[in-house]
Amino acid sequence: MLPAEFDRIACLRGLAAPGALGLLDDAAVFVPPPGRELVVSADTIVEGVHFLTDDPVETLGRKLLRVNLSDMAAMGATPLHYLLAVSVPRKTGTTWFEAFARGLALDQEAFGVSLLGGDTTSTPGPITLSATVIGHVAGGAALRRAGARAGDGLWVTGTVGDGALGLLALRGELADPDGALAQRYRLPQPRLGLSLWGIVSAAMDVSDGLVQDCGHLARAAGLSVELDASAVPLSAAARQAGRLDVCLSGGDDYELLMAVPPDAEQALRAECARAGIGITRIGRFVTGDPEVRVTGPVVLAQAGWSHF
Repeated sequence: MLPAEFDRIACLRGLAAPGALGLLDDAAVFVPPPGRELVVSADTIVEGVHFLTDDPVETLGRKLLRVNLSDMAAMGATPLHYLLAVSVPRKTGTTWFEAFARGLALDQEAFGVSLLGGDTTSTPGPITLSATVIGHVAGGAALRRAGARAGDGLWVTGTVGDGALGLLALRGELADPDGALAQRYRLPQPRLGLSLWGIVSAAMDVSDGLVQDCGHLARAAGLSVELDASAVPLSAAARQAGRLDVCLSGGDDYELLMAVPPDAEQALRAECARAGIGITRIGRFVTGDPEVRVTGPVVLAQAGWSHF
C-alpha cells in the first residue's frame, strides 16, 4: 500500500502542468515565454486567521490561488503556473484532498494557470496553505507601488468592504441574507486582464484594508494621500450593513488601488470598461508627509490588518 502522502499527491496530479513532470520529480522545469520577465509572488493562508474551520474545503485552494493572482494583477502580470504547499493534520483523509483539488481545478480553468509542484506535510496545528504564483510581463512593464506623483488621482476597482463584512456575517455578527458578503470573503475576485502600463503611475492590491494600503502607496511615493470616504464604492449589501469603518479598514478586498495622472483618466475608464470592471476615483496624492488623511463621515479604530 502506498503511504498516505502519495495518495494525497495523486489527488493533485490532474492539476499538473507539463513542466511539473507528473509531480514525480524533486522540481519542475519550464520555459518562460520569449522576451518576457518573470513575476513571482507567494502567500500563505492559515485556518482560523484567513479562513474559518467550517469553510467548504472546495473554497480553500481557490482563495489561496486568488489572493496570489491578485498580486499578479497588481503588477500587471499574466499568471502561468503555481507551486503549492499543504500542511494538514495527519488524520486528514483523501476525501479532503479530493475536494481541495476539485476547487483548484475550477480556478485553474477560470484563470489559465496550472500546478508545477510543491509539498505536502502533516502538522499538529491549524491547516496552513501556501502558494507561489509565477507569471510574466513585458520587459520593464511591471507595475510598482512606487511612482505616484502629486496631482495623481487615487482610484480603486470594484467595491470595497465586502470581504471584511463577509467574515463578520460568517461569525453571525451581521445579516447576509443572500450570502453575497460571505461569498466575497471566501472567493475574492482577482482583477486580471487589465492593460494598465502607461496609464497608472503606481498600483497595488487592497488586501490589508483600504486606508492601510493607501498608506503603503503614500510612503512609496513620499506623498500624502487624501481619501474621500464618501466616494468609496460600496456594494448594495455593504451599504445595507452600514459599517463604513469596517469597509475602510477590514481588508480581504483584493481590488486594485492605483495612482492615475489626470491626463490618463479617460484611458483608465476605457480600459476598465473593456474588461467589464468598475472603477472609482476616491482621492488624490498631494505634496506632504507620507500619510493618509481621511475625510467624510467615518471614525476608524484602526487603519487595517496586521500580519503579526
